[in-house]
Amino acid sequence: MTLTLPIDEQANALLQRSPLALLIGMVLDQQIPLEKAFSSPYVLQQRLGHDLDVTELADYDLDALTEIFSKPPALHRFPKAMAARVQEVCRIIVERYDADTAGVWSDAKDGKELVKRVGELPGFGKQKAQIFVALLGKQYGIRPKGWREAAGAYGEEGSHRSVADIVDDKSLLQVREYKQQLKAAAKAKA
Repeated sequence: MTLTLPIDEQANALLQRSPLALLIGMVLDQQIPLEKAFSSPYVLQQRLGHDLDVTELADYDLDALTEIFSKPPALHRFPKAMAARVQEVCRIIVERYDADTAGVWSDAKDGKELVKRVGELPGFGKQKAQIFVALLGKQYGIRPKGWREAAGAYGEEGSHRSVADIVDDKSLLQVREYKQQLKAAAKAKA
């Protein structure tokens, strides 16, 4: 399987080769369409003029980074908050994982530890951490022992609950339908 989103081909390719781009996409995946969230790392790289670098982003002047995030079209609907969040995530990667983004997941001893590590990053609650672990397992082959269980329902084989399950237009539609059913059920309950 290969994560394939309905975004620019080069943005998809960046998500395949850059752990930092993938993680930034997941950080940005809230309150905006997932296509926007996961294409924004590519746009960020273009605006910087070179490959994404975790140390550079960790040390970047926050006002300047906010300007880059805010330039139309903005990388997120909340560019200032998300520029700060991306920088916080990068700082943790530099401090805890020796500037190796993949270090967040590469040596996790099991799925439980992986969910814990991801969940310690700014902007990642339990659900988002589980979705990211499912994405790593299903699309990137990062499968420490117990990863499916740790990812909860998002790790289930054949499910269509999140970005972890999108490999083509059909699966994107199935994920959208699932999310619409959740919203309708929540609305009916309220």
